Amino acid sequence: MTALLYTLGVVFFVLAILVSIGLHELGHMVPAKKFGAKVTQYFIGFGPTVWSKQVGETEYGIKAVPLGGYVKIVGMLPPGAAELAEPAGFDEHGEPVFRVRQSNTGLFTQLVSDARTAEWELVQPGDEERLFYRLPAWKKIVVMAAGPTVNIAIALALFAPLFASYGNPNDVRILPEVADVSACVVPAAEDQRVCREDDPVAPAYAAGLQEGDELVSFNGVPVTDWEVLQKQIRGNEDGRAEIVVRRDGTERTLVTNTTVTARPTSAEDQTLVEVGFLGVTPATELATGGLGYTLGQMGRMTVDTVEALGQLPVKVWGVAKAIVGLEERDPQGPVSIVGGGRLAGEAVSHEVAPTTDKLAFLVMLVAGFNFFIGMFNFVPLLPLDGGHIAGAAYEGLRRWVARLRRRPDPGHVDVARLLPVAYVVGLALLVMGVVLIVGDLVVPVSLTG
Repeated sequence: MTALLYTLGVVFFVLAILVSIGLHELGHMVPAKKFGAKVTQYFIGFGPTVWSKQVGETEYGIKAVPLGGYVKIVGMLPPGAAELAEPAGFDEHGEPVFRVRQSNTGLFTQLVSDARTAEWELVQPGDEERLFYRLPAWKKIVVMAAGPTVNIAIALALFAPLFASYGNPNDVRILPEVADVSACVVPAAEDQRVCREDDPVAPAYAAGLQEGDELVSFNGVPVTDWEVLQKQIRGNEDGRAEIVVRRDGTERTLVTNTTVTARPTSAEDQTLVEVGFLGVTPATELATGGLGYTLGQMGRMTVDTVEALGQLPVKVWGVAKAIVGLEERDPQGPVSIVGGGRLAGEAVSHEVAPTTDKLAFLVMLVAGFNFFIGMFNFVPLLPLDGGHIAGAAYEGLRRWVARLRRRPDPGHVDVARLLPVAYVVGLALLVMGVVLIVGDLVVPVSLTG
C-alpha cells in the first residue's frame, strides 16, 4: 500500500508540473496568435516526439523528456546586416525582403549566422508581416511575459484557497495557550527522552498548569505575545512565578518558582545559556487570510526567491559536493523535478500524517514550483523569457527616445547578437539541472531528514 501511495504521489506531482508547463507555453502561444504571429509548433517536453498532431499551421505534440516545453514562433531573430544578401523581392509596403546568407567569420559569428539561417528557413512566402521580430515592442513583451505570468497565476490560484482554509504552513503563529506541560526538567541535550525518577519536577507541572490553559499574565504582566512571555520566564531565573490562567472560562492564579537550566540562546543560536525555565510548550496555529493576505505572502516570496536565485550557483555547487561526499546535502536547498517527485511520494505515503496535511503539502509543493518557475523565467538573460522581454523593452525605449528627439527610427534590436550569452547561460542551466537531478537520485532531500 505504501509503495502504491508513493507512486501515486510521484505521478500526481509530475502530471501537475506537466500541466503547468503546458499552460506556460499556452500563455506564450495564445497572445502570439492573437497578434498575428505564426506559431508552427507547440510541444511539451524535449527530445524524440512521442505524439503529435497538425492542426492548421501549428503542430501540437508531446516529447519524450518531460523537463520543459516550447512554442515555435516564426521570426524570433531579425536578419542581421552582415547576413543579408540581395533583395529577394518586396513586401506589400514596398520594403525589401532579403534572403539570409551564410557567414563563416569566427565561431560565435558562425553560431549566430546558423541560428538566423535555421530561423529563416521556416519563413514561407506571405509570412513577412507575421514575423515575431516585426511586432511592436509592447506586443513582444506581452507574448514573452505571458508564459511566466501564467505560472505565477497558477501559484496564486493554489495558494489563495489553501491559505484561506487550511492556513499557511510557512506562517505559524504562536498562541498564549498551553499545548503541553513538561512533567520534569530534562537537559537540553536529552530533550527528547522520557522523565526519569531522579529528574526534578518541572515548575509548570508543580503549579498545576494544564493543556488548554490560556495564559493571562505572568508576575502581573499581561501575556499578549509568546516571545515577551518567554523573555520574562528566562529572565526570572529561580524566582517566584505568579501565573494567571483562564481555564473553562474562569481565571485562576497558580504560584510556583521557575528553575534555572541550560537552554539554547534562540532557535537560530543553539549556544546553551543558564536561564529561567517553566516547562510549557505553547499552542500554535497556521495563519489564514484571504486574497490580500495571499498577495502579501507572495510579495515576501518574491523577495526570498530573488535572493535564492542570486545564491543558486553556490547552492548547486553545494549539491555537487554532497554528491561526492564532501559535505551533507542542505535540506533547504534547491531540488529538481525528480526531487520534487520524491518529496510528493514521501508525503502521500506517510503513514501518520492526516490526509488534509498531505493534500496541503502537495498543493504547497506544486504552487511553490510554479512560483519559482515563473520568477526564474523573468530573469533578464537569454534564453529565458526575461531575456526576450529585456530586448523588446530596450527596443521600445530606444525607438521612443528617437521619436522624442525627432531622429530616424533605429529599427529592431538584434537579439541574435546575444546568442553567445544565451549559449553560455543555457549550458550553465543544463549543468545545474543535471547536478540537481543526480543529487536527487544519490543524496535526496527527505521529509524525514
